[in-house]
Amino acid sequence: MDYDVLIVGAGPGGIFTAYELMEKAKQPVRVAVYEQGNPLDRRKCPIDGRTVKACIGCRHCSIMSGFGGAGAFSDGKYNITNDFGGSLHEHVGKQKALELMRYVDGINLTHGGEGTRLYSTANSAIKQMCLQHGLHLLDAQVRHLGTDINYVVLENLYLELKDKVEFFFDAPVGSVRQIDGGYEVALGDGTTVTAKQCVISVGRSGSKWMEGVCREMNIPTKSNRVDIGVRVELPAEVFRHLTDELYESKIIYRTEKFEDLVRTFCMNPHGAVVSENTNGIVTVNGHSYEDPAKHTPNTNFALLVSKKFSEPFKDSNGYGESIARLSNMLGGGVMVQRFGDLVRGRRSTPGRIAESFVTPTLAATPGDLSLVIPKRILDGIIEMIYALDKIAPGTANDDTLLYGVEVKFYNMEVKLDENLQTQYPGLYVIGDGSGVTHSLSHASASGVHVARTILGL
Repeated sequence: MDYDVLIVGAGPGGIFTAYELMEKAKQPVRVAVYEQGNPLDRRKCPIDGRTVKACIGCRHCSIMSGFGGAGAFSDGKYNITNDFGGSLHEHVGKQKALELMRYVDGINLTHGGEGTRLYSTANSAIKQMCLQHGLHLLDAQVRHLGTDINYVVLENLYLELKDKVEFFFDAPVGSVRQIDGGYEVALGDGTTVTAKQCVISVGRSGSKWMEGVCREMNIPTKSNRVDIGVRVELPAEVFRHLTDELYESKIIYRTEKFEDLVRTFCMNPHGAVVSENTNGIVTVNGHSYEDPAKHTPNTNFALLVSKKFSEPFKDSNGYGESIARLSNMLGGGVMVQRFGDLVRGRRSTPGRIAESFVTPTLAATPGDLSLVIPKRILDGIIEMIYALDKIAPGTANDDTLLYGVEVKFYNMEVKLDENLQTQYPGLYVIGDGSGVTHSLSHASASGVHVARTILGL
């Protein structure tokens, strides 16, 4: 065998698998990591807002792939909770899941994250205020690293690992198959590599590839959900009383009309709205920095509605992709609309956006989101905005900006045991690529758990 452990994907799951193997192994372990993207220092998006203003369809999106995964340029929020972020606790137990997340948090602190604040949403006053207006605030501890400190942590982790683990970048994996004594991985250039054990950690951007592997190896899966919505941008003062104390508030609302659940997601105080490319589809996201010099006057967050389908239609991701493609077709990428224009049934124009009191942080195409987002979902988002306006007056102002579409794709959930192992001994699937985790903290924790399993700890 070429290696003892081969890791496919250098996102949070893959990184922390390699870290824990190197940290806890009592005997030398030969580990290789294959990543289709670039090393951290070569992950550069060509969009500069001047000469390149929109996605040009790079072969591998530097925002979505490379060392650090899709979370490398996120705002670096590590949510320590079982209430959201994945179902890791259903495999390993609630207490162990939290212990693993706290362990990861400790590693981040010793690799550049020291001094960052750990927030807690367990605040009775804010929770009571939400409940009084039909909103539910989820409990969590939130470590905010910021996009800048998150980069430093990843950089330090790579420096520690690069001489102990063999990293191969710009090295997409074609297929995985079981052989005597282990697994053979076929690379994109036609070569193969073998290992006694294989850990797959391909993230959300590897969803289609993961589906193919499961189909070829007859690994059972079940349909997962897709989240569809918009990213809201408004003056930071509107949410200051929440973000100063909680930083990220996960708020859920049940709509009166359809009884659908709408939730806030990825709140970025003084942050910036950004675009990202997933399998050729341009969607919207948000970042924020720890460094005050990089702060903007705006706060952004997503409002998402989850959709999960059953017979006869099971392709939740395909449904989300079709909506995102429609937005790309009409807007040439990300579309933006003033809330006032949306409720009045008219499209936003460059002139109306320019006259807005909220200055956009992303160059998006003014348009009409009602031509893109299904009515039921859009009605729920509008209802949620009015509900949030009761606890954060100003949310429903005419000049509040809505960017669309934001889509969170979830891999179909792979059937795994308590060790995140498939029915093939030594073949593990972790991170967001497993459909089990949906966050940086859960994905990282899953990598630590599998590494300890491999080492028999």
